[in-house]
Amino acid sequence: MSVTIEEFSPKKRQRTSGIDRALQIMDLLQQRQQAQTCYEIAHQVGAPLSTVYSIVDDLVSKSLLERDVNGQVWFGPRLYYYGLTYSRHLDTLTIAAQEMELLNQQCGEIVQICGRDGDRMVVLAMAEGRDHFHVASRVGTRIPLNWSASGRLLVGHLPLAEREALFAASAEPSPTGRAETDPVILAKSAGELLAQRLSIQAGESDFSVACIAAPVCDAQGVCQITVSIVVPASKAVQRQPDLRALVQACASQVERRLGWQTPAPR
Repeated sequence: MSVTIEEFSPKKRQRTSGIDRALQIMDLLQQRQQAQTCYEIAHQVGAPLSTVYSIVDDLVSKSLLERDVNGQVWFGPRLYYYGLTYSRHLDTLTIAAQEMELLNQQCGEIVQICGRDGDRMVVLAMAEGRDHFHVASRVGTRIPLNWSASGRLLVGHLPLAEREALFAASAEPSPTGRAETDPVILAKSAGELLAQRLSIQAGESDFSVACIAAPVCDAQGVCQITVSIVVPASKAVQRQPDLRALVQACASQVERRLGWQTPAPR
């Protein structure tokens, strides 16, 4: 079976196209962050096993997926080449990554660039800290918007009713049980945090982990991405160095370099 859109006919309107199935498979791999067997994929996306086998075989033959000796499939090298080409044309992410590295050198902590993918926050870039502190959220990780400091900032520019509807449809309990799930509270706080240009959460998605995030907004005030420092919860309120001031300064510098903010006088 080739991965092409099925021909239109009244009888096939409710059928899932080959391209949609291929995207379901790749979305699942990205979400799970590990290789999967065809059986596991079919079970999780709700597709016939024979269909999944056929699509996977086609994607493997085109180097979009790879299959190991145990029959598990993972992303193939062709996707990596596409990603490299795409990233070279992302001025926002390129500049943000440069400033992320500078911030990482200043504070010595884990620094991440995060964006929004529908009803999820996704880690777009990351610089490791100098100590042995590690976090589960790596590049490509997608989590519900209500679990993170960045997630709320990323939707803070939306109209209040739209924010409420988004959180009502997507807010989920976090592993620690401490993440807010009330859409009215989340929608209100998202707007307030964006106005303050700072969002801090501790222990909401991971025990003893804090995130200090600042928004990077375009000229229209839309939060395009965030810069965040991820630290042990005990460091969330420290003043030496002042992580809140550092992350806000970094986000502002990204905005200035992109022409979204008037440069500060020298």
